Amino acid sequence: MVFRRCLVASGLIAFYAFGCRGGTNSSTENTTQVVQESNITQLLIEAKATQKAKDFFDQGNHLLDGQRYEDAIKAYNKAIAIKVENPEAWINRGIGLTSLQRYKDALASYDRAIAIKPDKYEAWYNRGIALTSLQRYKEAIASYDKAIAIKPDKYEALINRGIALTKLHHYQDAITSYDRAITIKPDLHQAYYNKACCYALQSNIELAIENLDKAIELVPDKYKKLAKTDPDFSKVRNEKQFQELLQ
Repeated sequence: MVFRRCLVASGLIAFYAFGCRGGTNSSTENTTQVVQESNITQLLIEAKATQKAKDFFDQGNHLLDGQRYEDAIKAYNKAIAIKVENPEAWINRGIGLTSLQRYKDALASYDRAIAIKPDKYEAWYNRGIALTSLQRYKEAIASYDKAIAIKPDKYEALINRGIALTKLHHYQDAITSYDRAITIKPDLHQAYYNKACCYALQSNIELAIENLDKAIELVPDKYKKLAKTDPDFSKVRNEKQFQELLQ
């Protein structure tokens, strides 16, 4: 089966807006002015800290894109140390950890993001990936469901949900999940290929061939090569129709 990997979550850190106004020289108004100036100084400090956190976050994203995962995590840690309530930094930190196969640590990072912003679909989606990697398939499905509830057109979550269902041998539910993904994106070759796998696992040669043919039509070289060795097709591999399709 083809697994949809995680996507980097992007986000912006808000800057503080501040301003001041002049006053007269009465003692009461002077006290007010001192308070205002103190507030402005605090706002300036907070704005500088926010900018620094953003700089570390952007640095982490650059390192993550360059597959320098350890360095990316260090950058996100610095951003979080300045601004702990930063769900995007926690999510991308989790992606770096997932890329290093540190799935339990990644899971904790996604959970921190969710605690800050429960409707952050990227956190639920990537949490599902970490749980799938830990073979905790029922929990993974629940996380994908959360992501889909927040962002119904997240076809990647539907594909990964289908994979988790397949691992539990819930083939028809998996096929339904792939069909939902195809409804969103009709040329989704991964979904057709994974449907073919589901049908092959059930020894349904006709529908396995039909869906594999669609996947091959969309991306010929990749799926012809993959299907030749994919163990999901072991029950149908010797069938004449299957052999002819891969020629």
